[in-house]
Amino acid sequence: MSVPRLVIAAPASGSGKTTVTAGLMAAFAERGLDVSPHKVGPDYIDPGYHALAISSAASSGASGAGRSRAGGARPGRNLDAYLCGPERIAPLFLHGAAGCDLALVEGVMGLFDGAAGQGELASTAHVAKLLRAPVVLVVDASSQSRSVAALVHGFASWDPEVRVAGVILNKVGSDRHEAMLREALEGCGVPVFGALRRTRAVRAPSRHLGLVPVAERHAEAVDSAAALAARVREGCDLDGLLALARSAPPLSGRAWDPQEEIHRAVATVPGAGVRGGRPVVAVAGGAAFTFSYAEHAELLTAAGARVVPFDPLRDERLPEGTGGLVIGGGFPEVYAPELSANEPLRAAVAGLAASGAPIAAECAGLLYLAHSLDGEPMCGVLAAKARMSERLTLGYREAVAVSDTSLAAAGTRVRGHEFHRTTVAPGAGPEPAWGLVHPERRTEGFAQGDVHASYLHVHWASVPGAAARFVGRCAPPAG
Repeated sequence: MSVPRLVIAAPASGSGKTTVTAGLMAAFAERGLDVSPHKVGPDYIDPGYHALAISSAASSGASGAGRSRAGGARPGRNLDAYLCGPERIAPLFLHGAAGCDLALVEGVMGLFDGAAGQGELASTAHVAKLLRAPVVLVVDASSQSRSVAALVHGFASWDPEVRVAGVILNKVGSDRHEAMLREALEGCGVPVFGALRRTRAVRAPSRHLGLVPVAERHAEAVDSAAALAARVREGCDLDGLLALARSAPPLSGRAWDPQEEIHRAVATVPGAGVRGGRPVVAVAGGAAFTFSYAEHAELLTAAGARVVPFDPLRDERLPEGTGGLVIGGGFPEVYAPELSANEPLRAAVAGLAASGAPIAAECAGLLYLAHSLDGEPMCGVLAAKARMSERLTLGYREAVAVSDTSLAAAGTRVRGHEFHRTTVAPGAGPEPAWGLVHPERRTEGFAQGDVHASYLHVHWASVPGAAARFVGRCAPPAG
């Protein structure tokens, strides 16, 4: 399948990948191209900026910008070779990018930085090779001139299977500085596709876990996206980059299909399959719960559920007929007083748990189900107290389901990711959700009734049986 595509990478974090990628997405979408946004790794904040950059370009008046051929806005999608397995990267990409004019994939960290101790696994370079995609290197040129050629040459020659096909110079100080950089790169064999000046106008604010999510600063983020698009239009060779993207060879194999995944899971996973009707699965969203992989809702829908979003900051009741609840990641610690003040919804969640309905809660969801968060009462489903911590917990994990839960039968092996600055005491219930086996051994999370609550983020595309099992345990709609 032929999909024009580029991977936007960098020598190191902090080079400006996200701002450059978002600017490119917005600039191409303003031209009327159907742009498909992707992100290497487990990060869930950057895809929000990607989707906003494209959709805001649509609102600026470009015909068809930011929308797929089917008419819906494209969500930002993650491509994580550790969580999902290398064999699923191209199929997931083809699924997300189906019918697009251009797919842009933002890398993670430095180009060759992957899962700790596992070589290239899950690195940007690894994903670029799996996608057979040209790589454009975003270089922070703020403190160098001629040395940029040595840096680019090193990255371009390090792995012959990675096609570093272009450079965008970022944080350039002046016309003279740009001329020096371009002159140095003339004999490098890697063309320069753009030079962007230093600016503070488009920086996104950060806090304890990285950028502030789009949902918390939508108006400002829209303005930043427009400024980024203008900056990229002025400083980058968009025609040249599009031609480079179109030079990517066809990808073999089939696109990932949630219906096919669920069909296979129903035949093999204990407890999978809908009991009757289309059960309502409520999915938490809004500013406090911004993280969910797009494939999760697709798998739940394919398994027979009717997925209904709700906002725990605003909605005082669960969606009508809720038979199951999914609460993903986000920043409840930022909104603890507001979440606590919504007593009717907290009582409804506690009541749903007491009724035996399945609840899947990851990270932020775990905090919301706890007795309290930084002293503020939460839903009280779990006999645990959560609080902010000075310590960052971050990294990939391998785990085994210790107990039978709404997501997994005991013994199910998964790969996941932890990323938080909070702690929960106790860290595991009498029946833990997971037994972590690598890189450390410990029990983690809570399996209580049909509640599965854990810090571990798992991408259900690697375990589609989780969605099939979850929907199979939901009560059918009344009537």
